Amino acid sequence: DIRCQECEVTLFLVSDQPVVFFGVKSRTVPRVISSMQARKSLSKGSCQGYLVSMVYEDDSERTLERVSIVCEFLDVFLDELLGGPPDCQVEFTIDLVPGAGPVSKAPYRMAPKELQELKAKIQELLRLGFIRPSVLPWGAPVVFVKKKDGSMRMCIDYRELNTLTVKNKYPLPRIEDLFDQLRGASIFSKFDLRSVYHQLKIRESDISKTTFHTRYGHYEFVVMPFGLSNAPAVSMDLMNRVFHPFLDQFFIVFIDNILVYSRYIDHHKEHLRIVLKTLRREKLYAKFSKCEFWLDRVAFLGHIVIARGIEVDPSKIEAVSKWDTPRSAVDVRSFLGLAGYYRRFIEGFSKIAQPLTNLTKKAMRFDWSQKCEEIFQELKRRLTTAPVLSIPDHTLEFTIYSDALKMGLGCVLMQQGRVVAYASRQLKPHEQNYPTHDLELAAVVHALKIWRHYLYGGKCEIFTDHKSLKYIFTQKEMNMRQRRWLELVKDYDCMISYHPGKANVVADALSRRSYGQLSCLFTGQNVLLRDWGVLTALVVGPTLRGRIVAEQPNDRFLCRMKDLAFNGQIGGFTVATDGALLFEGRLCVPMVWELRKEILREAHSASYTVHPCSTKMYQDLRKSFWWRGMKRQVARFVDGCLVCQQVKAEHQKPRGLLRPLEVRMWKWECITMDFLVGLPRSRSAYDSIWVIVDRLTKSGHFLPVRTTMKASNYAEFFVKD
Repeated sequence: DIRCQECEVTLFLVSDQPVVFFGVKSRTVPRVISSMQARKSLSKGSCQGYLVSMVYEDDSERTLERVSIVCEFLDVFLDELLGGPPDCQVEFTIDLVPGAGPVSKAPYRMAPKELQELKAKIQELLRLGFIRPSVLPWGAPVVFVKKKDGSMRMCIDYRELNTLTVKNKYPLPRIEDLFDQLRGASIFSKFDLRSVYHQLKIRESDISKTTFHTRYGHYEFVVMPFGLSNAPAVSMDLMNRVFHPFLDQFFIVFIDNILVYSRYIDHHKEHLRIVLKTLRREKLYAKFSKCEFWLDRVAFLGHIVIARGIEVDPSKIEAVSKWDTPRSAVDVRSFLGLAGYYRRFIEGFSKIAQPLTNLTKKAMRFDWSQKCEEIFQELKRRLTTAPVLSIPDHTLEFTIYSDALKMGLGCVLMQQGRVVAYASRQLKPHEQNYPTHDLELAAVVHALKIWRHYLYGGKCEIFTDHKSLKYIFTQKEMNMRQRRWLELVKDYDCMISYHPGKANVVADALSRRSYGQLSCLFTGQNVLLRDWGVLTALVVGPTLRGRIVAEQPNDRFLCRMKDLAFNGQIGGFTVATDGALLFEGRLCVPMVWELRKEILREAHSASYTVHPCSTKMYQDLRKSFWWRGMKRQVARFVDGCLVCQQVKAEHQKPRGLLRPLEVRMWKWECITMDFLVGLPRSRSAYDSIWVIVDRLTKSGHFLPVRTTMKASNYAEFFVKD
């Protein structure tokens, strides 16, 4: 028998007493070494070795007696909860809103299989002492739901009662806060209480409110049943009261899920004893088949907890990876709800999911395009390959990398070169009009707000690619929005830094931010090799040139020019070795607005282009690209730039004040005239109307005319009429 935790090996001999070997107790988890390492150690003669045959132990054959420390508390792991629950620190109550009376709803019809299950379940609850017959006017119907293993679970439809119940506002803990307490832990044990709801008593005056109807009679619960709105809050209240001295030390709990964590084996033994003694004293019982002990890797609340951080539980992500293509806005909302639970593992989640989020808006027509399908598959891929997030250490300094685009805000929280969390959100409609300086500052404020529990009271350094933000603390002229945000930033001990040139490549690789397609930035290999995590975060995607070449066959004009260039029938156009069509050495851009818009945006709005005028922008672009009407599109794009309109000064003289025309004292002394053209031709060949209006009396004359008439004809008409 081998017990790693006790460093104890017992050999059972045939004709003699068992021989027990005691090893040196280590303060860390035993590690596995290779056969070559073992052979090397034995050849040196520095230690003794024993050849032991290890047999795999199935979880179904696991027994209490073979688990260290736990075997001393067999009475905590009961097979059944017989009799009513003992008195405990919390009693479940059902307080109704003023004026509420008894509610009763007729039982639902059931299938024969459900009736058979219902009868068996009622007999079991009666035997355990959880229910008793009732004749009171309250009543709720029974429904059955299918479990994962195919069996049926009996549930009571307490929706009518829940609407009349005063809600218990006891807060449930945030899952992120629970995981933050696991810093430095390497050994874990997980407890799952046996029907924790049934281990709480109901106040005697409220028992009648839990009555449920069946065709086999009316029954009421004497223990807290499932389905009541206040049940999770009361359960959480009980666990916090019982284990209050140990919270955030070596113990975390979420309703009935308990996790005991320790840094060393000796500490974990003591922690397990404390928890088991507390369960025994409070007469709370666990379900051994759902408990796990002495683990270095544990699944808890949909995540995998290991010594170096938190990662996504593959069993939970399997549902996302197998998700069928959504057919309606409801399907999209369900997918985003499940995927959003793990959004802290995905950098720029809001930016990526923005087209899918738009499909869930009201009055939005559901149109599942190819772009939506690509984003849908990209989200599934990122969830299945999510990185391991580090657990923050509040004694060390934090680092934030922030970025702002017209699509949204994104930020990365890091510590000692390891990612702690990602965060992002989409821009609100009014925020899309913010200038670049305000957007970059908004990204910093967003990071400080959502990670306040990490950053407040400690030091942090914020890196941004917007250089002017570095001088925000000494900036003299600010608008009201910037002043309000600056007051918030001053509450933190933070320093805003700028990453110039090549230094920003490493920061963006760590945070996995993307650069513009037109920018070419270089860095030495030695910078990347300092941290292999940088290389694992880099993802190679299609280049802009590759996307342009791939779209050229879809443009009829470019296809015709390419055929003529192959045959030598047209000058100026040539075909490169990679099949790209060139015009005078410049890459031909097909008629795809998304590609052209990306090129125009990078040449005008990128951080290294400083919003050039249309002439300068056209001269820069025509060195590398060509398409028909390029100059006109460049001018139109620059004219529509909001930043240029708000910031750039006018080069013309300022316009003067508008002066109204003087109204004369006599009628028909001052007149106005205009033409209505484009009318159907009359029998007399008139196709326009000449409108003449007196400015004093507003009376008018309407004369039929032709667009082909000369000025002399108009003069005759005017004098005559």
